Amino acid sequence: MANVLEKFSLVDQVGIVTGGGQGLGRTFCHAFAEAGADIIVAEINAKTGPHVADEIARLGRRSMFVETDVSDQASVQQMVAEALSTFGRIDFLMNNAGIVQHLPAEQVDVEDWRRVLDVNLTGVFLCCQAVGRHMLERRSGRIINIASMSGLIVNFPQCQASYNASKAAVIHLTKSLASEWASGNVRVNAIAPGYMNTAMAQPFFDDPAYGGVWIPAIPMKRPGEPEELGPVAVFLASEASSYITGATLVVDGGYTIW
Repeated sequence: MANVLEKFSLVDQVGIVTGGGQGLGRTFCHAFAEAGADIIVAEINAKTGPHVADEIARLGRRSMFVETDVSDQASVQQMVAEALSTFGRIDFLMNNAGIVQHLPAEQVDVEDWRRVLDVNLTGVFLCCQAVGRHMLERRSGRIINIASMSGLIVNFPQCQASYNASKAAVIHLTKSLASEWASGNVRVNAIAPGYMNTAMAQPFFDDPAYGGVWIPAIPMKRPGEPEELGPVAVFLASEASSYITGATLVVDGGYTIW
């Protein structure tokens, strides 16, 4: 029987990270690679994606960049085909790609609404479906969807109805797929981050109108660091979480308990 630490190992595993070329996606790529996995960096940005793939290669793991638009079914199918052609299998999938729009609901254009849902919800489904078919054939696989605490609460003071709705749907999609695929030995879970100290979020933390409201509402009185999400992702991608499916792990410094 493997010891406890061995359960967290991803040695010789192959994983896909969507939106892996920047932000939290880059953090997840590094965390998985440090745990021993080979990584497919699926990223729409053809400048940042290859850079992260190179970083993973320098860590001693195999890596490749695949330019991917998760909202486009043909692009997702091509991503899976290239991953299988190069690595032969996919052991885990991290659905990280996402976008947000801050506008009062009455000002949101229908095309902008659809774009947020296309990326954040339909994109997650398309990737789950395409990779899930392969995993079900192998009767083995782990899928991790990046939701948000915004799928559980309504953020304040920013207005982001489309984002909140999309992340709430991701949480329920995670449960639905977990229910359907458990018998095929495919586990589906989600992570719901709170306010994280990323380069994109930093200007908001520095703004009293936002950070001045957010930080006092967090019981731990600080934003999360991206590196604090990496171990959570490794846990869900590994055998350490072998009896967990359909769960959403909230990583928010306690924000949603009040």
